[in-house]
Amino acid sequence: MNSVIKIVFGLNLLTYVSSTSVIKVGALFPKLSKQQSDPEVAFQYAVHRLNYDKSVLPDTDLVHHIQYIAKDSFQAVQKVCNLIEGGVQAIFSPTDSFLATHINSICDDLDIPDIGISRSAQKFSINVHPSQQHINRAFIDVIRYLNWTRFGILYEKDHGILVLNQFSRSIEAEVHIRQVSPGSYLSVLHEFKNNEIHNILIDTNSAGISILLKNILQQQMNEYKFHYFFTSFDLENFDLEDFKYNFVNITSFRLVDMGDVAVKEILKGMELFDIGNLNRNESTYKYKKTVSIQTEAALMFDSVYVFAIGLQSMHPLIHLSNLTCDDEIPWNEGLSLINYINAVEWKGLTGPIQFKDGQRIQFKLDLIKLKQHSIVKVGEWTPQDHLNITEPSLFFDAGSMNVTLVVITILETPYVMMRYGKNYTGNERFYGFCVDILETISHEVGFDYILDLVPDRKYGAKDPETGQWNGMVAQLMKYKADLAVGSMTITYARESVIDFTKPFMNLGISILLKICTPFLLEIIQLKRPTKNEPRMVHEKQGYPWIHCNLVPTTEPTRLFSFMNPLAIEIWIYVLAAYLLVSLTIYLLAKLSPIEWRSVHPCDVDHITIINQFSISDSFWFTIGTLMQQGSDIYPRAASTRIISSVWGFFSLIIVASYTANLAAFLTVERMINPIENAEDLASQTEISYGTLESGSTMTFFRDSMIETYKKMWRIMDNKKPMAFTSTYEDGIRRVNQGNYAFLMESTMLDYIVQRDCNLTQIGGLLDTKGYGIATPKGSPWRDKISLAILELQEKGDIQMLYDKWWKNTDETCKRISNNKQSKANALGLESIGGVFVVLLTGTLVGFIVSFLEFMIHFRQKAKSLRMSHSSCKNHGHLNSSTAKDSSTRQDWTYLSTSRSPWVEMFEELRFALWCTNKRQRPEFKRCCAECQIN
Repeated sequence: MNSVIKIVFGLNLLTYVSSTSVIKVGALFPKLSKQQSDPEVAFQYAVHRLNYDKSVLPDTDLVHHIQYIAKDSFQAVQKVCNLIEGGVQAIFSPTDSFLATHINSICDDLDIPDIGISRSAQKFSINVHPSQQHINRAFIDVIRYLNWTRFGILYEKDHGILVLNQFSRSIEAEVHIRQVSPGSYLSVLHEFKNNEIHNILIDTNSAGISILLKNILQQQMNEYKFHYFFTSFDLENFDLEDFKYNFVNITSFRLVDMGDVAVKEILKGMELFDIGNLNRNESTYKYKKTVSIQTEAALMFDSVYVFAIGLQSMHPLIHLSNLTCDDEIPWNEGLSLINYINAVEWKGLTGPIQFKDGQRIQFKLDLIKLKQHSIVKVGEWTPQDHLNITEPSLFFDAGSMNVTLVVITILETPYVMMRYGKNYTGNERFYGFCVDILETISHEVGFDYILDLVPDRKYGAKDPETGQWNGMVAQLMKYKADLAVGSMTITYARESVIDFTKPFMNLGISILLKICTPFLLEIIQLKRPTKNEPRMVHEKQGYPWIHCNLVPTTEPTRLFSFMNPLAIEIWIYVLAAYLLVSLTIYLLAKLSPIEWRSVHPCDVDHITIINQFSISDSFWFTIGTLMQQGSDIYPRAASTRIISSVWGFFSLIIVASYTANLAAFLTVERMINPIENAEDLASQTEISYGTLESGSTMTFFRDSMIETYKKMWRIMDNKKPMAFTSTYEDGIRRVNQGNYAFLMESTMLDYIVQRDCNLTQIGGLLDTKGYGIATPKGSPWRDKISLAILELQEKGDIQMLYDKWWKNTDETCKRISNNKQSKANALGLESIGGVFVVLLTGTLVGFIVSFLEFMIHFRQKAKSLRMSHSSCKNHGHLNSSTAKDSSTRQDWTYLSTSRSPWVEMFEELRFALWCTNKRQRPEFKRCCAECQIN
């Protein structure tokens, strides 16, 4: 400097000098045996840089006074009092939280700015270190993003950055917390490895992390399945060479962005200052090779600049009285300087800086992760925007790994099936729908796998008495497998102990039953034993009812199906209405004078009146109206017209209703459904039912709160073990044997009924759920596989695999669809043959009535002709001469011959067949052969 103003200790007042003023600052650092600490170097360089670059304090020089302390609070207090008596205007506290508390109490009493960089904030200090509350929030957000549901925490007392009480309450997970020291690292890591704890949060002293990393290598816990999350911000300063190529996951935050140009410039200047001004050996300077800086050093650098900027705001109005710890007289200008420092907004080595009540509230944490060859940034966290993952794929980039996963499964057609042959080994033994999905996902995500069967051949259910899980769930809980693939249902109970991917198939529980043929159904209905009659009697008689379940069958078609649209009582009511209306019209027509009319209105001497509504004509008029054919009779009176109109309206409604319902009854086959749903199954006792043991369906009925399902579970539980089967094949076999219903998942049921036409599905779905791929809790593979499943669903690959295994035409049987309510069939003679029967019957009745009419008319005519023949004889004997002149008479009586009525009927038929063009019918023959007309 061109000029230096010396300040003499003992003066009572420090005043501003117009040329250049000197401001003293004091700092406390831990005592090292050989060299200065990195925070001390950063502190001295910051002071040097401010004095060299006058942009911040153009008329002021800073002079630093450094005191070295051990972990002794009494000694620390003495050192602080010495600095205060020496005239320092700010104290830079050490990182030790215990010592910082004592130092802060002294500075608070004297109103001297106390600028700290410790993890735990002091009440009356200005802390450049990010707020501990915000740091807790940042780590919680990352753990939730990583889906850590089971992990361990290693922490050291007085060195942890997290507030564990608040941290553990904010995380809903199984957390194993262990307090450690450098000597106990190995034993705790061994414990975590034995307990299959693969996710570990390390909140320890940065000085001991090198030892911890060596212990991790000794325990061989540097595989891809392990994930270490360090709370230290100095991950880039550790030696991670042995971890780069083992795909182990190491994640941390950092405050200093090493890629920033301004940061690199400051670090370069700090390196030159350390080598030149402090005479440090260049070979021992670590910043040169790592191009990094410890977080404490960066915070110390920023704290000096924060003080300088706050000082600039109030300079030159600063006056410092002669202060001592003994007098406890506060500095008058101290509170003003503290307020100016608290209002500083600046961007330093550790990013943006802003304070509120002495706590830093503005900063940016870079989320970094170890990758091959380097440490990369994968996201960032800020108090305003919280966690923002910029490279989600880099958290577990399996595409570049040569990873082999252990996958367990269970044999279930068509999901997973096995080839039993000597030529098949390893994964080639298995094939099926789920195997195809696994193979596709492995290529999408990028991993190899070893597929094997679960030892106990069970999916996994929790024992309500012991609380222990079995099957594939237990294998995943014990971390003996990485994935579980198969027809494994996602349930709440399983999700609480393991993780599932997004479902690759949606389904529900349904009922499988055997189909009855109409013949067997008729036998069932006719030959069903009574309550007092044993079933064995019927078995000996050969009735196969016990081998057939009452399931939906096609209703047999009846000859008079055309009458089905109206119920039998409606037909009876229509017939009664027809009779009643016909008689009513007849009576009203007789009573009404308007309905009577004259036969010969021109013959006034012989007036003859008739009524058109005779009893037969009344019935004919009514039936004509009902058939919508009309007649030559029409009512004249108002009364008969009213009753005719009402009858016409009634006929219109009846005919329209019949016509509308006729199509449905003739073209759609009706189904007989003795058992239509679970309620029908639960309310009967003839057909037993059950489900797969230790499966999600069994768990559904066991835990259900619906009364019907609770009743079904009680019945199944009482019949244990007969109600349950060990495999789906056993359940299907029992259904085929008859008298048994199998409760199973709809996708498997669909596969079975398409290949066995003797089986069918009853009712709809009892619930809704999905199949997913299971992983252990906190597995990093879950999200990757879920994304792959969603991609396969969007591209339609899973649907094509479903069609391949479910709808293969070479394996499916041909059946008439049960859902016939939605399709119309062509009408056959069996459906409308009754109409032809009615037509033939009506024709036959017409012939019979015609025959009776002919016979009655023949006998009446024959009787009248015999009487005329007798009078004809008498007249001939009395006057024979007159008979000779009979040709001149105008009136003759013709007599029939004594022929049978069958001959006359034959003559009538012959005339109808051969003389159809003639209008005149043949007459009966005359009374005698002699009577001739010339």
